[in-house]
Amino acid sequence: MSVARDLRTLLRFPGFRRLLTVRLLSQLADGVYQVALAAYVVFSPEKETSPSAIASAMAVLLLPYSLLGPFAGVLLDRWRRRQVLLYGNVLRTGLAGLTAVLVLGAAPEPLVYLSALTVTAVNRFVLAGLSASLPRVVDGERLIIANSLSPTAGTLAATLGGGVAFVVRFLAPQSGRQADTLVLLTGAALYLLGALASLRMGKDLLGPGPQERQPRVLAAVASTARGLLAGLRHLGERRVAAYSLAAATLMRFCYGALTVTVLMLCRYAWNAGDAEEGLGLLGVALGLSGAGFFAAAVLTPSAVRRIGIFGWIALCSGGAAVLEPALGLPFAPVPILIAAFVLGLVTQAAKIATDTAVQTSIDDAYRGRVFSLYDMLYNVAYVGAAGTTALILPPDGRSAVVVVGVAVLYAAIALTVFHVSRETGDAGKFDEGSGSGTGQGGGGANGKAEGGGNGDERGSRNANGSPGNGNAGSVNPAGPPTTP
Repeated sequence: MSVARDLRTLLRFPGFRRLLTVRLLSQLADGVYQVALAAYVVFSPEKETSPSAIASAMAVLLLPYSLLGPFAGVLLDRWRRRQVLLYGNVLRTGLAGLTAVLVLGAAPEPLVYLSALTVTAVNRFVLAGLSASLPRVVDGERLIIANSLSPTAGTLAATLGGGVAFVVRFLAPQSGRQADTLVLLTGAALYLLGALASLRMGKDLLGPGPQERQPRVLAAVASTARGLLAGLRHLGERRVAAYSLAAATLMRFCYGALTVTVLMLCRYAWNAGDAEEGLGLLGVALGLSGAGFFAAAVLTPSAVRRIGIFGWIALCSGGAAVLEPALGLPFAPVPILIAAFVLGLVTQAAKIATDTAVQTSIDDAYRGRVFSLYDMLYNVAYVGAAGTTALILPPDGRSAVVVVGVAVLYAAIALTVFHVSRETGDAGKFDEGSGSGTGQGGGGANGKAEGGGNGDERGSRNANGSPGNGNAGSVNPAGPPTTP
């Protein structure tokens, strides 16, 4: 069944249409807000930017997803989810407006970061609520399709939001803080539209029902923590998933290190003193990287069927080990922009392959917990890469040590994964028809690697293994949707 046909089928459900509208508006606003914050931190002409400042901004944007994600369901399952979407977006409207006031007034940077931290923390509850609500608006037969397409649509909306932010900045009558403020207010307006769209749904439509009793909060938190440990132990028993996850996490680390490098190059090395020109180059780089994500989503399913999960990851990391230094060491715009596409492709391809490995080799009872761990590792690796790079990178971003070091890490990943694939024989080969990997046990995952771009909610189980909430995973700024 084609994607278009799947989407037409889902849009026949009025509840799904309304929930999707809230998702699209909310994630469109997310994209606008995140680009505005990045522009303020990195490209503000009033202040000098350092790699450490970029690392701090990444930590603010990503760590709430990583640390709060597995525990969000503890509170989410006690509140009516329609109300979470309504009041969460209303709260983010006010917080985004507060960020705009702080930026316009040149407030101390820690206050801006605190405001952004609260926005992203609330965002975690909103996106988890969107994912947890899907079983309430589609039937069981179409739930897997909805879990695949809905986050993909949200990812595209977030990417479009980034484009909206660039357009607003371009049309703004003034540059600098004034333009950043206008973009932030645009994001606030979109959050408000998301809140208003949620009013089209009844208060009780999205659950949870009053009969669904929940344990006490502290007991639920302790159960979630125990569930994560149990998921980690189970992951250690599944070599295909464990090695794939380790490889994808390290490749995410490489991508994070090079992201900071490109940010600094755009800010200082390529713009001839014009911050707006550098911001435009960053927009091109992000667009090309997003195109690489899309190409990965197209190529990965057939590649995994042909050469297996390990073979595809090894090919991607090996190709990156060769192309990344060849394109990166000149530190010229055109080669590095090409590298942005290549590295977007290989990073996302490894991630989609890893999603498939986890879906097909982890038992269903543990899958939500393993995806929670996966998301935590994936985001922490990205922030850790930014922090590590900040210690090495010069202000203009030209560091052969970083470029060569990343290439060496890519090569080590390729060699290790290739060695493991030789040891395990056909482990990691994927049969779309059966929905399971031939190397290790199934668990009923959807037998197709599906991918989009930047934002996914994974798992239909809480981190303690209880079924049906869909909020065990966290939302990642750079990942494909996965089925439960």
